[in-house]
Amino acid sequence: MLPAPRRLAAGRGGVELADIFRAHGESYRRNHPLPVSHLKVIQAVERCRTAALGGHLEQCDSCGYERPAYNSCRNRHCPKCQSLAQVRWLNKQKSELLPVGYFHLVFTVPHQLNALILTNKKILLSHLFKAVGETLVDFGRTRLGGQIGLITVLHTWDQTLLDHFHLHCLVPAGALSFDQKRWSPARQNFLFPIKALSAVFRAKFLDLLKRAFDRNKLLLVSQSTDLADPAAFKLLINALGKKPWIVYAKKPFGSPVHVLDYLGRYTHRVALSNDRILSAHSQKVTFSYRDRKNHDRKKTMTLDAHEFIRRFLLHLIPNFVRVRHSGVLANRSKSLLSKCRQLLDLYPAVPKLAQKSVHQLMLELTGIDITRCPLCQKGTLVLFANLPVPVPWDSS
Repeated sequence: MLPAPRRLAAGRGGVELADIFRAHGESYRRNHPLPVSHLKVIQAVERCRTAALGGHLEQCDSCGYERPAYNSCRNRHCPKCQSLAQVRWLNKQKSELLPVGYFHLVFTVPHQLNALILTNKKILLSHLFKAVGETLVDFGRTRLGGQIGLITVLHTWDQTLLDHFHLHCLVPAGALSFDQKRWSPARQNFLFPIKALSAVFRAKFLDLLKRAFDRNKLLLVSQSTDLADPAAFKLLINALGKKPWIVYAKKPFGSPVHVLDYLGRYTHRVALSNDRILSAHSQKVTFSYRDRKNHDRKKTMTLDAHEFIRRFLLHLIPNFVRVRHSGVLANRSKSLLSKCRQLLDLYPAVPKLAQKSVHQLMLELTGIDITRCPLCQKGTLVLFANLPVPVPWDSS
């Protein structure tokens, strides 16, 4: 049995998600049967940047100081493994930004569907992307007379780690005409009418949901068992069709730089970053959150360790892309992006980015030179020896 976690100070160098998994993961697994995919995530986070994954030994070329550097797990749900991926992604987006305003829109699924989505994540979250994408493309065609571009980012959580399924969208303020001869700008502070967006989004998602039900594509278990009855499912659809669905829109950012700052907060984010975990002791975990209903006031919440793990695991998603590019920003439509750049007086070809090393990315992200010797502050840490991955002990 693993020892209870000691109380750690808040902030950098304090409690991490991995510490909580190491201390309480075993007991949680004993009491809560988990799918293999969840077990793999827990194990990956527990082992990240530890001797279990191997690594190498670094040595200072000046004073001889040595330290081990262990490999990362690279799991998409690990808080420690997303920062570098985020920087690489942002650098790529920076090269593709158009010199126009960018609108921020958020499409939220009603909470009445949460239980159904939790047991049908792959199909229903794919339908969410499809409904939002088709809605925005339709409005681009009818309102702007052309093809828009959009970046959509899936989030499944609220600030207290409960399920809250929504898509964040970034949309350039304009469209490429269908004959590709002009850029049609949107109004300065207005993209599309919110109520109309909400109604079309609702209709498209509910239509996809009904088709999935009619084709027996939905797993109806746990809290959704009653929906196996067609009459009960129809009542749910009718109720959802009568209520407004939440769509949020924000005016364009002041410059492409602001777009990048904003993107950095929403892409490659996991449900909880390590710097929000304040302490873990006496079978309790305390973390910070912002109360969206109270002017974003910063507060703290304390949960039983098992409840904390349960909430985190709600947000493990199936193996599909959670950041998607569509329209003129689609990865397969670089020719359309080049045409937009040309019409907006930019050099048509998207600049090619130099591949940056981990050292360069960490310096950009944190301002810290990870190759500088922490002891003498003069020498450079260089590879001295490889550290092999330990062979699991075989009791046989």
